[in-house]
Amino acid sequence: MIMIYYEVLCYSCRQLFRVYEGSLNYKLFKENRTKFFCCEDCSHKIRIDAIKNFFRYLN
Repeated sequence: MIMIYYEVLCYSCRQLFRVYEGSLNYKLFKENRTKFFCCEDCSHKIRIDAIKNFFRYLN
């Protein structure tokens, strides 16, 4: 079975990562290659930081 993918540059850590066919990022990359994408690790870190900052301002 052949997996089709694109190699995309993460805008946060500047590392190449693969976006596999069938994923949302693959579809978004095919539609608009000028968008910024981030790898799963950076995406998770950004999400956690946003949650922490959200709760910091609630108190």
